[in-house]
Amino acid sequence: MRILIIGAGGREHAIGLALARSAHAPELFFAPGNGGTAALGTNLKLELDDPARIAHWSQQYEMDLVVVGPEAPLVTGIVNILGVYGIPTFGPTAAGAELEGSKWFAKELMARHGIPTAEAWYTESETEAVARIEEHGAPIVVKADGLAAGKGVHVAGDVESARLFARQCFEGEFGDAGFVVIVEECLQGPECSLLAFTDGETVRPMVPARDHKRALDDDEGPNTGGMGVYSPVPNVDAVTEAAMVGILERTVAALKAEGITYRGVLYGGFILTADGPKVLEFNVRFGDPETQVILPRLKTDLVDVMLACVEGRLHELELEWSDDAAVSVVLASEGYPGSYEIGKAISGIEQAESIDGVTVYHAGTSHGDNGTLTTAGGRVLNVTALAPTLAGARAKAYEAVGAISFAGMQHRTDIARAAAEAAGEA
Repeated sequence: MRILIIGAGGREHAIGLALARSAHAPELFFAPGNGGTAALGTNLKLELDDPARIAHWSQQYEMDLVVVGPEAPLVTGIVNILGVYGIPTFGPTAAGAELEGSKWFAKELMARHGIPTAEAWYTESETEAVARIEEHGAPIVVKADGLAAGKGVHVAGDVESARLFARQCFEGEFGDAGFVVIVEECLQGPECSLLAFTDGETVRPMVPARDHKRALDDDEGPNTGGMGVYSPVPNVDAVTEAAMVGILERTVAALKAEGITYRGVLYGGFILTADGPKVLEFNVRFGDPETQVILPRLKTDLVDVMLACVEGRLHELELEWSDDAAVSVVLASEGYPGSYEIGKAISGIEQAESIDGVTVYHAGTSHGDNGTLTTAGGRVLNVTALAPTLAGARAKAYEAVGAISFAGMQHRTDIARAAAEAAGEA
């Protein structure tokens, strides 16, 4: 069996490792992959913005399955193009990917189908956005409508910072993604990510996870793509989880009612309000770094799950999960999420992975001409540990972090700390 995984981050390395555990023993290819995926299979010089070439290559080399990691190629229709070539592909078509490609599309879908979310206003001018902000007052949320690598959302504690973010959007800080802005009420409560596999009919939820978006300890600093994550989430009880699953099921049904058969991963970003879970956002793919704590807990063969989604027979499978907790700490380049340098030599990964239960996922790495592993991105490594408790997983993860070094390495020191305390473990 041959599988192509599209993408270059920690998420794709985690997907690759999960697929490599399959009883199907697939031969893996990555486009373009990274320094970690090179040890699992073959890295290819295929660009994400050239879906026709990817499709042609997949047909030529007889891929049995293509798995699309990042959101951008999904939004631009890579699944549609691969479908024309007859290549089985895990991920939604462009129509379904609009759930992430346009926050306003998602808002309107939720409004039409009674799916709980924050009240929001659509604006196409800075003047109108500022008027909405001033009318509503702070706290308030301002969002770039399109894809912005996880950085297009600002939770403003004061009107002035909300105005400034809206101005940055319309001045092109996020490219075309910011020329439409969503102004949204600020909901109160803890956040939770719940992802699910779906074939357009059946929805099979994964395990809940919680990401840490801010760059610095105690949720200070700018938003990032994610600085760490853990699973399970102690304050998510069975009733709350069932409510979130119900929302995901209603969303898949809503899409189908509007002519869209959504297949792949549906990621619900929830806030747990006093009135129950509400949707903050939808993503149309595995989260990054959520995948790095979710897939290590999956005991069911991932190849079987993905093929069941693609072939419309997910109802045949039930998912089995490990009871272990997982904690992942992101190691980032100095300066991230702003500008940063690459090419810094990395050491200590082998020592880190010698710790029982620890896996180091490569997010932004590459091998230099002399074979040295070096940094190649803002988020460089995801250090993930499994243990019977969150406190135990957290301790192992940070022990492993201590073994790794590269010039300018930065990370948060408080990933899962509050959750372990809430669970009475620390």
